[in-house]
Amino acid sequence: MRDPRLQQFARNLVRYSVDLQPGENILIEMIGLRDQELTKCLIEEVYAAGGHPFIEFRYPEVTRKLMLGGNQELYERMAAIELNRMKQMQAYIAVRSGDNITETSDVPEDKLRLFMKVYQRPVVDQRVNHTKWCVMRYPNPSMAQQANTSTEAFEDFYFQVCNLDYSKMSGAMDSLVELMNKTDKVRLVGPGTDLSFSIKDIPAIKCAGQNNIPDGEVFTAPVKDSVNGVISYNTPTIYMGTSFENVTLRFDNGKIVEATANNTAKLNEILDTDDGARFVGEFAIGVNPYIQQPMKDILFDEKIDGSIHFTPGNAYTDADNGNRSSVHWDMVLIQRPEYGGGEIYFDDRLIRKDGRFVVPELEKLNPEHLK
Repeated sequence: MRDPRLQQFARNLVRYSVDLQPGENILIEMIGLRDQELTKCLIEEVYAAGGHPFIEFRYPEVTRKLMLGGNQELYERMAAIELNRMKQMQAYIAVRSGDNITETSDVPEDKLRLFMKVYQRPVVDQRVNHTKWCVMRYPNPSMAQQANTSTEAFEDFYFQVCNLDYSKMSGAMDSLVELMNKTDKVRLVGPGTDLSFSIKDIPAIKCAGQNNIPDGEVFTAPVKDSVNGVISYNTPTIYMGTSFENVTLRFDNGKIVEATANNTAKLNEILDTDDGARFVGEFAIGVNPYIQQPMKDILFDEKIDGSIHFTPGNAYTDADNGNRSSVHWDMVLIQRPEYGGGEIYFDDRLIRKDGRFVVPELEKLNPEHLK
């Protein structure tokens, strides 16, 4: 018997997240998913909305083999084919699963960079900038293990997080968007962190269930050369299959001039990918009330209640500071008391302390009001 939460989830994705309209084409990519019940639900919901579903199955272990033997000519041909298809899509849903989050950790760095730059980046740019898109993870035993919980308990958590009332969250975010759009100087303070930058004239964008599931962030970007100081992240982060902890970045006029972690050499290799990788493309504030602790999955971790993420690499075109890179690495700092606390200041006004908003116009974004 089909889990009714699954059908509701599929309906939310098709009707709310990408708002599929009659006659529209939608590409549905199922990445690493072994159980196809959700695929069937999505197809049913697309047909019910009057759309045209196109289905693609991908598996991380197969992608790893492509990376190990691929070359620029192959990736250029693959990108041309994928771009042609993506240009015919009005909407896109990606459901990502997989048994091993570090599947590509042994792919040489030069091969990873080539795959990302020549194949992935052109297709991602087309999808992000020209389709209604939504990307999500899907629960499996591997994800439950990362979250230090049972598979059943993680599934319950997943559907609680993913099926919450995102329209309510969206309304609560409007005041934060308005405030960020009026703000020039931002300062982040906490253990090992004292960072200042400007967000003047760069739009703030609310994320409430359209592009990611789970969701719950408002993002913008720093003025490219305005970042100065140091930030110490307290959340583990995985990038292209490698796990990093205790990442600390020091900035001088926008550029990362010093970077350390448990794997400092690998960290700096990634930050040397291209000229834009040592500048920041995103600053975001996380507010999802159900996500309280990191699980080494960025689609969850960047939405953690009481967190921020500050992202080396490419900027989004809808909150653009001009930075371009094949890297976009969301690194998360949690500022709730159990993680060391911290403050956010907008134009020298304290707006969040220890993970809780402390100004009246933002109090409805505190967790008790979003559940």
